[in-house]
Amino acid sequence: MKAQINKIIDHGHNDERILIKILEDSDIGEFLVLDTTYSSNGTVSNKVRHPFWFPDQKVKKGDWVTLYTKEGSSRSLKNPDGTIHYLFYWGLKSNVWNNDGDCALLLHVDEWKHHKVTIEK
Repeated sequence: MKAQINKIIDHGHNDERILIKILEDSDIGEFLVLDTTYSSNGTVSNKVRHPFWFPDQKVKKGDWVTLYTKEGSSRSLKNPDGTIHYLFYWGLKSNVWNNDGDCALLLHVDEWKHHKVTIEK
């Protein structure tokens, strides 16, 4: 995968955030973060909550992405080594990573289709 979750910081607190390292040049807009748990046998549960689909943003190998749970305005910062640190905000009013056993799931979705639902009358 072109990115990986490095760690979850301050889980259960106002500044909770996920730190993601970019492993290959890509577009962070091809990634989603989901909140889930683990099933009794230790596999990732399919009961996902709180999806966050990153906006389109070209990123390079070595860059960092932070996703804050709280509200805020997206921005970027240049690191001393020349890489970029991108800050995104989920805009949620409560914490997501507040229980032992929670699971942060990072999905890479580089192709998708959509279909509008229409009600027949």
